[in-house]
Amino acid sequence: MSPAFSPGDADVVVVNTCAFVEEARQESIDTILALADGRKSGSEIVVTGCLAERYGQELAEALPEVDRVGGFGVPLTNGAGGGGPTSVAVSIGTKPSVAQNMVPEFDLLNLPRPRSSAPWAYVKIAEGCDRACGFCAIPSFRGPQRSRSRTSILDEVEALEVKEVVLVAQDLASYGRDQGHGNKELIPLVSEVGALVDRVRLLYLYPSELTDRLIDTICETQVPYFDLSLQHVSRPLLRKMRRWGDGSLFLERIEAIRRREPNAVFRSNFIVGYPGETEADHDALLEFVAAARLDWCGLFSYSAEAGTYAVGLDGAVAAELVAERLDELNLIQDTITQAQRDDLIGEQVEVLVDAVGVGRTHREAPEIDGVVRLPPNLAPGTFHSVEVVAVQGPDLLTDGAVTESDDD
Repeated sequence: MSPAFSPGDADVVVVNTCAFVEEARQESIDTILALADGRKSGSEIVVTGCLAERYGQELAEALPEVDRVGGFGVPLTNGAGGGGPTSVAVSIGTKPSVAQNMVPEFDLLNLPRPRSSAPWAYVKIAEGCDRACGFCAIPSFRGPQRSRSRTSILDEVEALEVKEVVLVAQDLASYGRDQGHGNKELIPLVSEVGALVDRVRLLYLYPSELTDRLIDTICETQVPYFDLSLQHVSRPLLRKMRRWGDGSLFLERIEAIRRREPNAVFRSNFIVGYPGETEADHDALLEFVAAARLDWCGLFSYSAEAGTYAVGLDGAVAAELVAERLDELNLIQDTITQAQRDDLIGEQVEVLVDAVGVGRTHREAPEIDGVVRLPPNLAPGTFHSVEVVAVQGPDLLTDGAVTESDDD
C-alpha cells in the first residue's frame, strides 16, 4: 500500500471526521460528498473518526456514496465490498465479533501515522478525556483518557524528521495521569521532544493545570505560545459548564506570563449562548476579551449535544441574541488581533518556511492562525530572520513576498 498524490488517484479514500459540534459534523459530511464526487471509478470511500464512531449505522444508511464506515479504526480489509456501505463498529473497550463483520479491538492511538509533507507535524500524545464539561460529548465517544508511552511518542517524533512538532490531546496537561503519574509527565516529555526538534508547540491546555513549572518549560522551548481552553469567564456560568476558574484568575495568569515572557502569545476559545448565560455574564466576557488582549481567539455559539449535561439545563438563549453577542465580541477581538499584528511592522522575526512563499513565527500555530508571506526563494524547512513590512488581514508581509492579490 502506498499513498496517492490526490484523492482522485486513490484506490481507497479515508475521511477522518469530527463530531464535536453541528458545524463540524456538517463540514465532515460536505467533505465526504465532495471526495465521493471526485473519486475514480472502482475506488472506495472509507469514513472513520468521531462522526463514524458516534453515528456509524445512521451514517452508513444516510450516505450510499460511502463504502465502509468504521469508528476509531479503518477496516480496509473487512466488509462486503460493493453493494452499499458496511458499518463497522469499533468501540473503546469492546472486542467485536468477527462473525458480525467487525475488526479486532485496537486503539486509535496505535494507528501508524504517515510522514508529514510539511516541515511540521501534529503528534497526538493522548486520546479521550476524563473531564465532564457540561457542553462536551467527547468523553462519550472518545472514552476516558489514554496516554501513549513517552518512548512511542519520542520514536514518532524522531521518525517524522520535521522542524516543528505540535503536541495535541483533548486534555494535554493531564498527560500521564491515567498511568498513575499525576499531572507531571508533560513537563519532561516537552523537554525531551524539544531536544529532538527546533520547535515544540502545545495545543489545548486546561487552565487549572497551567503551573509555574509548565509555564517555564513552555518558555524554554522558545515557542511561548499558550493555547488556553477557557470557554467563558463568568464564575456562575463556568460552574454550570462544570469548569474551573473565572476571568480574574485567567487574567492574573496571563499577565504573569507576559511579565515573565514579553513575547508570549495567547489563543483561547469561548462559547456564547450557553444555557443560562445572562447579560451580566456576557458583559463579563466582553470586559475580559478587551482586557486580556489575546492574540488569537475563537468565538462559537453554543451547540446542544445529545447526552451532555447542558442539554437538560433551563435558560436557552435565543439564536438572535447569540448572534448579537458574537458580533459584539468579534468586533472587539478583531480589532485587538489587527493591532497585535500591526505592532510587528518593522520588527525582525524568525520564521520557519512551511512552503514556498509561506512561513510562520512562534506566534502562529499551523492551520489555525495567520501566516507570514515570504519571498519565493526561501526553501521550505529552513529558518530565516525577516523584516515585517506590512500586514494583510491576519498575515504578516515581508519584503519581496508574493501576496494573494499579486497572483490575481
